[in-house]
Amino acid sequence: MGLSTISTYFLRLQSLSPNLIFKSHRRKRTYLARIANGSQPSSNGYPSVTTTQKTPFPGKPEADVVIIGSGIGGLCCAGLLARYQQDVLVLESHDLPGGAAHSFEIKDYKFDSGPSLFSGFQSRGPQANPLAQVLDALGESIPCVNYDSWMVYIPEGEFLSRIGPTEFFKDLEKYASLDAVREWKKLLDAILPMSAAAMALPPLSIRGDWGVFSTAATRYAPSLLKSFAQMGPQGALSATKLLRPFSEILDSLELKDPFIRNWIDLLSFLLAGVKSNGVLSAEMTHEYLS
Repeated sequence: MGLSTISTYFLRLQSLSPNLIFKSHRRKRTYLARIANGSQPSSNGYPSVTTTQKTPFPGKPEADVVIIGSGIGGLCCAGLLARYQQDVLVLESHDLPGGAAHSFEIKDYKFDSGPSLFSGFQSRGPQANPLAQVLDALGESIPCVNYDSWMVYIPEGEFLSRIGPTEFFKDLEKYASLDAVREWKKLLDAILPMSAAAMALPPLSIRGDWGVFSTAATRYAPSLLKSFAQMGPQGALSATKLLRPFSEILDSLELKDPFIRNWIDLLSFLLAGVKSNGVLSAEMTHEYLS
């Protein structure tokens, strides 16, 4: 699936609701937002937002909500707010929406602006991709393709990597070392017992602060308790690591092989745009290793 597909479909939301308007501006222009002092309330009962600027601004002067930035997060917020009858204005300094998920063309060739990985769009229910759930709420669908492999280009070589944690052993044997094979097995042995707890939680409920007790522990307590019972006391205790950075699991297992550490950082960046020290273990376990 092309990364530009997602941002393209969000632009179609303007046809779903007049409450969402996208405005693109060059970086040279400066735009400020302030709370209006007028007596006219907005559609949600709160003071509306008035846009003021140094240059003429063609478009609506007021909105219930102004969202700065048209990345995936901004577009999701804007789409859902418009879906629930909020008057939304999205401001973007680039001339294309989508953030890291937009693409551009040069001489009939299409280029992605940044690496991103979106998967699980065909799943439905609590385990569905959060972005898929947003699109469902908006009544939108996007074309998806199933794949079982992906091409990898790294300094050690070029190879077709098959989907699945155990398939990766073959690549490690050829392009890394026996130490890398042993460390990958050690990681899987530690992670797989936690996968039941990770899969018991919808991706949207996973967070790394105390709010997890509201979004996950309280709402999905029955499924969590069932998973803990299957894992046993030791497994349930280790599952608490799921809400910690994934790098802490790597460090606790004393995984030091450069290929393994770099590979995990690559997967983390594709998933969340950060290295393994910035992504929750639950996300990595849910997405790649379950």
